[in-house]
Amino acid sequence: MKTRYPCTLDCQGSEIVVDLVLAEDEAAVLAFARILPVHDLLFLSRDIQQPKVVSAWIRDITAGEILSLSAKQDGKIVAVSAIVIDRLSWSAHVGELRILVGAGHREIGLGRALIQQCFLMGLDLGLEKLTARMTGDQDRAITVFEEMGFTAEALLKDHVKDQDGLTHDIVLMSHDVARLGAQMQAYGLDEAF
Repeated sequence: MKTRYPCTLDCQGSEIVVDLVLAEDEAAVLAFARILPVHDLLFLSRDIQQPKVVSAWIRDITAGEILSLSAKQDGKIVAVSAIVIDRLSWSAHVGELRILVGAGHREIGLGRALIQQCFLMGLDLGLEKLTARMTGDQDRAITVFEEMGFTAEALLKDHVKDQDGLTHDIVLMSHDVARLGAQMQAYGLDEAF
């Protein structure tokens, strides 16, 4: 993978440092997860507000099954992203993209910037497709992913239950990363990134 981290992003005047999540970031990732509203986490298959789940996440990063980025402002995590790859499955060419942005750092382009960083990581990894999941009521997230070229592939009705027992739909979106990589190469942009 090309070395591009750490890097600094300007998100509407906010200076955000993006870097790879490492084992020593475990406590900071857990602290970030615990400030997020539970509803924001429903699209995840596991509750990352639990220490054992974050520990497993860090183990998967170490094993190369997950590539994860943290976005920090003043040394504090304000967003995280991840690409999850199951290299032993029939879908080893697909990466599942996960983005979590803290409430105080939304609407400044940080989520979009992290999606772009994940695209670059996906290209570096030779992935052919990226998928993303979110609850059906996350209109802003759906819009951002659509603007980034993702298309809806499935709606999973009543797929998750929140802590109150209410069910929520999950929207599954995808993007053809291989096609994007070919387009970048055709325009000579692959070396620029």
